[in-house]
Amino acid sequence: MTAAASRKILALNAFGAGDAAGLDAETAALVERRRRTFGPTSVLFYERPLHVARAEGVWLETADGTRYLDVYNNVPSVGHCNPRVVRAVAEQAATLNIHTRYLYDVVHTYAERLLATFPERDDYRAVFTCTGSESNDVALRLATIATGRSGFVVTEGAYHGNTTAVAEVSPSSRPGKPLAPHVQAIPAPLAGDADAAAAFTADLEAAIASLEASGQGFAGLLVDTIFSSDGVAADPAGFLKPAADAAHRAGGLVIADEVQPGFGRTGAHMWGFQRHGITPDVVTMGKPMGNGVPIGGVVAREALLQGFADSVGYFNTFGGNPVASAAALAVLDEIEERGLMAEAGAVGRHLLDGLEQVRARHPAIRAARGAGLYLGVEFVDDAGRPDAARTSRVINGLRDRRILIGAAGLYGNVLKIRPPLVFERAHADRLLDALDETLAAAG
Repeated sequence: MTAAASRKILALNAFGAGDAAGLDAETAALVERRRRTFGPTSVLFYERPLHVARAEGVWLETADGTRYLDVYNNVPSVGHCNPRVVRAVAEQAATLNIHTRYLYDVVHTYAERLLATFPERDDYRAVFTCTGSESNDVALRLATIATGRSGFVVTEGAYHGNTTAVAEVSPSSRPGKPLAPHVQAIPAPLAGDADAAAAFTADLEAAIASLEASGQGFAGLLVDTIFSSDGVAADPAGFLKPAADAAHRAGGLVIADEVQPGFGRTGAHMWGFQRHGITPDVVTMGKPMGNGVPIGGVVAREALLQGFADSVGYFNTFGGNPVASAAALAVLDEIEERGLMAEAGAVGRHLLDGLEQVRARHPAIRAARGAGLYLGVEFVDDAGRPDAARTSRVINGLRDRRILIGAAGLYGNVLKIRPPLVFERAHADRLLDALDETLAAAG
């Protein structure tokens, strides 16, 4: 099953949704409004879409007052409607909101605090954008300018954003279509075994050789360091190091896409690349950075940014604006003062242990894997093949038990667990019980 087919199972395409059977009148009316206004590119989660009205912490509440445990939405990284973030946004919006061609404290304070979380921080500088897509677009431009080459290596199920350039290095956005000539895709190391590093490095070296032979040349390796869209690959920690070394030997850059694994999500480190002991040339950020307020970022070596500025320059009207910077600064404060990175590690280990116990009772689960609060649960059929249909049934069964979750993977057969960082052990236990019940009911 292609990624597109699995998405159709997991989401209701409102433009061609047909009827709204099983929905209350108010939700059905909203589905019809969506169909009339949004067009065919807009999808809704679940066979019976949710009409959400408010949120708090790890909870989403629908218009009828039903509360759902949110195990999916990583964008509100420090919790839905986090009071500190809400206050920071309101106060800054009432004071000043302008672009970065003026001097003001909050964006510089944020840049200093952000860079302080990086190893080799003295060599890094920040560029602010509005989205992760923009961040990855800038990263591609940095690499092509620095190397004079155009070829990139990504993983087979990668998603890095939705600009034209970034969609070309996002195979999951192009199901069934050939890759652009300047892009090579290699398998993500999902097995988590001792051979992961050697296999991934060998695949990378073969892809680099192909780009060189085609005349595109090798500009860089671009990886999401938790391999989220591929189905989550975290172990063994360090498997990226030989590949990063190979990329540098070939004269390319290493770009770490930290949109999903960054900001403490993997538990032991602020950034996913730190689990692997690598020092990327470029790091990109987005989504969880502002807890839902649009802000993204690129952190790169100063020499790379100088070459970029000399070649084309860069300005983003809304990137790093005072309101977005205030939100992002409040997110850092929450992570640091509440110890959310350590909590993500502890709760994630508890959850992964529990998932292993559920797996022992349900052979449809091939594997549970991940780090911190980014985990994947892989489903297969009786013949051991990827089972997207079962994954869809589980997702909708969990929805009926008031648990919200999504899917990932090349075949759409991996549950994607990435809740807000304020997710606690009691919430993890509720998810485990609901998953066990859902699988038992499915037979």
